[in-house]
Amino acid sequence: EVQLVESGGGLVQPGGSLRLSCAASGFSFSTNVMSWVRQAPGKGPEWVSTITYGGGTTTYADSVKGRFTISRDNAKRTLYLQMNSLKPEDTAVYYCAKGGSGIATMSFRAYWGQGTQVTVSS
Repeated sequence: EVQLVESGGGLVQPGGSLRLSCAASGFSFSTNVMSWVRQAPGKGPEWVSTITYGGGTTTYADSVKGRFTISRDNAKRTLYLQMNSLKPEDTAVYYCAKGGSGIATMSFRAYWGQGTQVTVSS
């Protein structure tokens, strides 16, 4: 059974930083592409970023490029998202997901974790 447990969310002021973590179990983490997906209140899921098996290739949505950094530690079975220069429009529930950018639809909700809330507000 795929289990993904996110942590690290919270309330932060605009311009601040947060680091999200995702602990993975129940599948071969080191051989799977992993992603972050977010969902703002009243909106559909939005793909944020993807990282390949060994971490050699990363891709980002235009809305976060240059501000967010995805990384992984396969020995610890953990996925990370470093978020800098946060904006109010980054407010959303952030989900760790098993798969590439196509995972960011409700059809694949079973492949996401339970989510962690990020609120950017002064």
